[in-house]
Amino acid sequence: MSKHPKALALISGGLDSLLASKVVQDQGVHVEGINFFTGFCVEGHTHAIRKQDRARPKRNNALWVADQLGIKLHIVDVVDEYKQVVFNPKYGYGAHLNPCLDCKIFMVRKAREWIEQRGFDFVITGEVVGQRPKSQRKHAMPLVQRDAGIDDRLLRPLSARNLPETLPERMGWVDRDKLHGFSGRSRKPQMALAALYGFEDYAQPAGGCCFLTDGNYTVKLTDLWKSRGGRRYELDDIMLLKVGRHIRPAPNFKLIVAREEGEVNFLSGYRRLFPSLKMVSHSGPLALLDGEPTAADIELAARIVGRYSQGRAAPLVELEYATTGGEKSRLRVAPMCADDMPKGWLL
Repeated sequence: MSKHPKALALISGGLDSLLASKVVQDQGVHVEGINFFTGFCVEGHTHAIRKQDRARPKRNNALWVADQLGIKLHIVDVVDEYKQVVFNPKYGYGAHLNPCLDCKIFMVRKAREWIEQRGFDFVITGEVVGQRPKSQRKHAMPLVQRDAGIDDRLLRPLSARNLPETLPERMGWVDRDKLHGFSGRSRKPQMALAALYGFEDYAQPAGGCCFLTDGNYTVKLTDLWKSRGGRRYELDDIMLLKVGRHIRPAPNFKLIVAREEGEVNFLSGYRRLFPSLKMVSHSGPLALLDGEPTAADIELAARIVGRYSQGRAAPLVELEYATTGGEKSRLRVAPMCADDMPKGWLL
């Protein structure tokens, strides 16, 4: 070869991207990784907050993969650019609000732009033919190459032998015989390859880390869009949808009620952005109010917060209501009985 090839690997933090990068790296190619931060894939966020999840390892899996491979990882913020993928996916959504095929095209296109600016030769992904129902069907894979404008500079090392030959193979940068022909939903071939390489403690597959694949999360996101009269969000919205009980008693406002101490601490950081309710007379949660609640709505919200406090059986409870400007007042209300709160209020 007349040059030492350089490749950029899309690193999600999962097993497939780890193995795909290792397969190419072992052939003498210089590999660096890239991870695109969309806001919807914040690994460890909720279990770093909640006490019940404290035993789980708190790590960024993309950084962990890069460490295992000994490669440089570039983390790129694409939160604003990615909104159009979420709002208007050309190829539609999956089972929930996951625009998987459009997302893959977006990621590969961004990777193509990156390698063109920095003199790299090709892009690596951990895709496996038939593994994902929307983005990794065999007939969808050419769409990714075409729409991302990358043509045959995209190498999928785990499924390469099931796909047409690529530029890295024709140029001799990688040996096709040392690539793989994995296909289907089974993870056993990847797990066997991981064992061969000695990789342990890797992230377990569960539909990826994207919250847009989570039905409970997308119900809350849909409700957010409906309440705002259009599809829009900010990063704070994405984060808050992952935390607490979301209760909408009326179209004009909702509550975000902490479920435990860790969530109380987290939501406290948003008290300058949202009015809040905090128990005074009994132990209980902190709640944020999102929207435009009336005085009657605030009293109703206080009754709901009282229902989740240690004073739920008391005739009256006292709470502190704080505005975003820091003005505080006290409310004494009767806690709402569990049977009085319609099930449809809890998102």
